[in-house]
Amino acid sequence: MLSRLGALLQEAVGAREPSIDLLEAFVEHWKGITNYYIESTDENTPAKKTDIPWRLKQMLDILVYEEKQQAATSEAGPCLEYLLQHKILETLCTLGKAEYPPGMRQQVLQFFSKVLAQVQHPLLHYLNVHRPVQKLLRLGGTVPGSLTEKEEVQFTTVLCSKIQQDPALLTYILEGKKTTGRKKASREATALPKEAAGVKDKDRPHSRAPDRSACGAQALSTQLPAEAEEPGGGTGESNLITSLIGLCKSKKGRVALKAQENLLLLVSVASQAAATYLVQSSPCCPAIVEHLCQLYQSLPAFLDPADVAALEGISWRLPTAPSDEASFPGKEALAAFLGWFDYCDQLITEAHTVVSDALAKAVAEKLFVEILQPQLLHVSEQSVLTATALLTALLRQLRSPALLREAVAFLLGTDPQPAAPEDSPHTLCAHLVRHCDHLSDEISIATLRLFEELLQKPHEQIIHSLILRHLEGRPYVARGSPEPESYEDTLDLEEDPYFTDGFLDSGFQPSTKPPPAPATNPDGKTAVTEIVNSFLCLVPEEAKTSAFLEETGYDTYVHDAYGLFQECSSRVAPWGWPLAPTPLDPHEPERPFFEGHFLRMLFDRMSRILEQVIGDLMQRIQRVPQFPGKLLLVRRQLMGQVPGEQLDHQTLLQGVVVLEEFCKELAAIAFVKFPPHGPHLRLSTPPEGHV
Repeated sequence: MLSRLGALLQEAVGAREPSIDLLEAFVEHWKGITNYYIESTDENTPAKKTDIPWRLKQMLDILVYEEKQQAATSEAGPCLEYLLQHKILETLCTLGKAEYPPGMRQQVLQFFSKVLAQVQHPLLHYLNVHRPVQKLLRLGGTVPGSLTEKEEVQFTTVLCSKIQQDPALLTYILEGKKTTGRKKASREATALPKEAAGVKDKDRPHSRAPDRSACGAQALSTQLPAEAEEPGGGTGESNLITSLIGLCKSKKGRVALKAQENLLLLVSVASQAAATYLVQSSPCCPAIVEHLCQLYQSLPAFLDPADVAALEGISWRLPTAPSDEASFPGKEALAAFLGWFDYCDQLITEAHTVVSDALAKAVAEKLFVEILQPQLLHVSEQSVLTATALLTALLRQLRSPALLREAVAFLLGTDPQPAAPEDSPHTLCAHLVRHCDHLSDEISIATLRLFEELLQKPHEQIIHSLILRHLEGRPYVARGSPEPESYEDTLDLEEDPYFTDGFLDSGFQPSTKPPPAPATNPDGKTAVTEIVNSFLCLVPEEAKTSAFLEETGYDTYVHDAYGLFQECSSRVAPWGWPLAPTPLDPHEPERPFFEGHFLRMLFDRMSRILEQVIGDLMQRIQRVPQFPGKLLLVRRQLMGQVPGEQLDHQTLLQGVVVLEEFCKELAAIAFVKFPPHGPHLRLSTPPEGHV
């Protein structure tokens, strides 16, 4: 019993003595650091070759060990109190700014990061912690290629992680104040703020600490360069955000990626108050978008749309294109721009709603409206072509709902009312629609691709603005006449101007009409066969080539068309569209029908296809020697089955092949939209005799 009691007493004594020894050791190590500056005469010895790194490591170990010893309490230990009360972090920050000895900033950054990460006691609320943290942030992230980038990004990682755990810390780190005029702050009392209540001189054992180190620190200040005494003497807004943005621009891939991940962590804070503070009191959104605009401005004045399209799939996690791809002037700059835009899109997707909306609006205002719009409306065709191709690439990468909403408003406007034929709007959308039928074929094709990309986005306003708002009133149906149950009576191919007696007398016969199908399905729907054949019969039999290559008809496109139809159906399912057209009101006055500028442009272009090819096709092919053989050769060339060689009338021959495939694709789309055997598509091959 006595031996057991003695052991307990020894443990009790041992538990008290280390607290005194720890503080003594902590103070001695700090004194050793300050004495180096007082006694050293060699200013060229690197910091890592002095005993400073070792002493900082010992101080960190003491702080961690002390905290473990006091695990039962939530109070700060004597060593931690000493660190706070004697402004050790402030002094270290000053030493880091002075870069004396050389490499000291790296040591200070590592010490700050490890203390904040390993000491579990909340520290960033203390004035004597978050103020030197702010000053240390201002030392880095501003000069590209800094030697301490690795340590800087580790420091920001710890801070962002702490803010993610406790969003209230955001205000302590950012402050939202200018860094000019911080003299008042530097003269503040060393007492801790109210939120750190309980850490006072009269209540804490740190009063037992030797005072000689304070004198050492005071002497130390006289040994440092004058410009190093006040790290807060800079100008402008500079804090965690600007530090992260600067590190995101690093040429070191790992550093830039880690900084981007840290910024992503920061904007996704769960607190409404913190998110609002981030938007209203920090340079977060302007700084992110400013870098995006700078990257855009660094692009060449002209880029080939084919080169822009070739860089599809650029990711912010891997912003550079594979090295085996063909290079072109401005490729690296384009990859950097598309990579940062992809990152902005990711930020908007994952950020708090407050930050997401603000950042999306900033991108729309600064990039779309202020930069892209003037180029899209420019008189220079090269400017229009490049801007259109880049905007198409941005739409292709865009995923976030908030940024898509802004892009749709930018491109299509917000007017819900249908347009009239006599309208001559000066909106961006109207200009883009006119560009689809531009004198320059390159601009026409590039703008059509832009609309194609836009129409594939999951946003109801796109379909409504371009198409549905002109069809909702159904003025395309003649008032006062019954709606036909079937289109069969109206689909008389013999009345088609291209299949008149004169055309048939020329010796060319259209495809054999398939066996008659039921006029309507049991549910009253139009027989799909007639609709399919209305497309397939546009190209005369003598101008078709697919049969010679053992290909079937339009069913070669049915599978792809079905997948596209299913994708579109699932995309529009949440929009609540009616399953049947709105019944006509016989009492409503008849209004003239206008399909809208977008559909009118498409119909005009399609009508010219018929004029340019089919209208005089039969007369032109009679003047082409060995037309069937040449047409078959061109088809094989287009399919990559034989090497390409220049032929007479090659443009005409290619046009005929493309038109045939286009008609087959339209027929396949019509087939999957109107399945002949009920609501579910049957993908079996059409019966023998069908086209």
